[in-house]
Amino acid sequence: MPDWLLDGLQYYGAAAATLAALLVSLDLGRRWTGYAMVIFVTSSLTLIAWGFLQPESAGIGLQNVVLLGINLIGVWRYLIRPREKAA
Repeated sequence: MPDWLLDGLQYYGAAAATLAALLVSLDLGRRWTGYAMVIFVTSSLTLIAWGFLQPESAGIGLQNVVLLGINLIGVWRYLIRPREKAA
């Protein structure tokens, strides 16, 4: 795998996670938080690929397998699941 591609995966994963964390921290509402979770999903997928393509980075790959599951729950919770009505 070319070094430029591996570097691109690594830096995209880091930048996307940073942007998603910023969006969540701004607390702009459910829809924006849901979009942030989608960005987190792309970050996790990218870092899974990078982690397993780099033998010394398998720990990051495994961590992002777990984070992918957590992020998918966030997408479901904020974008897919119907909003509960207040009692």
